[in-house]
Amino acid sequence: MNNILAGHTNSYHTYSLDEALSGIARAGFRYVELSAVRGWTEQIPLDANAGKLSEVRAKLQNYGLQASALSGHSDLTTAEGVVIGKQAIDLCQKLGITLMNTAIGGHYSEDEDKDAFMGYIHELADYAADRGITIGLEVHGDIMASGALSIPLIKEIDRPNVGINYDTANCVFYGGVQAVDDLRPVVPYLVHVHLKDKIGGAKVWNFPAVGEGELDFAAILQILAEEGYHGPTSIEIEFSGEPWPPLEEVDRSMKVSYATLQKLGMS
Repeated sequence: MNNILAGHTNSYHTYSLDEALSGIARAGFRYVELSAVRGWTEQIPLDANAGKLSEVRAKLQNYGLQASALSGHSDLTTAEGVVIGKQAIDLCQKLGITLMNTAIGGHYSEDEDKDAFMGYIHELADYAADRGITIGLEVHGDIMASGALSIPLIKEIDRPNVGINYDTANCVFYGGVQAVDDLRPVVPYLVHVHLKDKIGGAKVWNFPAVGEGELDFAAILQILAEEGYHGPTSIEIEFSGEPWPPLEEVDRSMKVSYATLQKLGMS
């Protein structure tokens, strides 16, 4: 597969942007998904000024990395969350990024209100479209707990610049289904994929290095290839949650993940 394979800076939650970019570059990546999630991993401030944005561009160039997506999660069931979502879209435009990944209920995504979300998503989608930005709604939370649940929602939203950011571990954590059983019908609606490993079943927070968990990535990649997915992907590692592991362990996990997917034909 020749898809973009990025390292996600959310894997370096609690660490600096420099530490994240350094570890991702040393692991072998040439692309990066940047995290600007308020209240969680906001390594790039959503309200970054011109000077800060110049620093970010310089850091990317210094580490030989190109930004392929921005993680800009906010609670899109609220007016405040839509304002934050627009800030994330503006940040994408300023950094030359054309894809913003988010989730219906933000980072925590509990007891999501679908009617409230549907009352806001078209405003955000149109705001993004006017700026040439695609929105990837993540398999995450209650309403989009699996690919099967996500497809009818994307059809209902009915905006060409809104698709699914499929997360290979979140479908297990939130939806109790394996990606190999859930993924194939979702591929036509994909705009991005989080390649994330998993140990344990639903609601078990254990997301190790790719290749050190229980997911069958050879089969996952085969499905993506057979169904003609050519879009971007990123590796995300969320370990066992907070407190985050030492930096050396995060770096090691990124290297292992990249090497695992390289062996399976990704570059």
